Amino acid sequence: MATEIDLHLGRRLRRRRRLLGLTQQQLAVQVGIRFQQIQKYECGANRISAARLWQLAEALETPVNYFYDGLAEALERKDAGPGNGHGGEMFSRKETIDLIQAYYQLGERPRRRLLDLAKSLHGTPETA
Repeated sequence: MATEIDLHLGRRLRRRRRLLGLTQQQLAVQVGIRFQQIQKYECGANRISAARLWQLAEALETPVNYFYDGLAEALERKDAGPGNGHGGEMFSRKETIDLIQAYYQLGERPRRRLLDLAKSLHGTPETA
């Protein structure tokens, strides 16, 4: 089971790799592993050892502490309450973006009715 730390390190790994324009295959070749292992690191399925993290940092031309940036805040958000641990991920999903775009294409009255419906389905008290 992936911990929040594993997920955070994986997200940071993916972000840095993409920033440099590297594919998983290219990064894997640089550190001497298969691209499937990079996939597993990025999704948090496999833990990144200290030695491997060092190799990845070297390949990605970044200090090791880059991977830990924002970790304390992520853990605090997770501990703050249910559903708060993956807020950033939720807003980066295609489904969420599509829903928001469709919502704002509606007129004001249908938007209000849709919001009221969603709140009633979730059991959230109405706030007007």
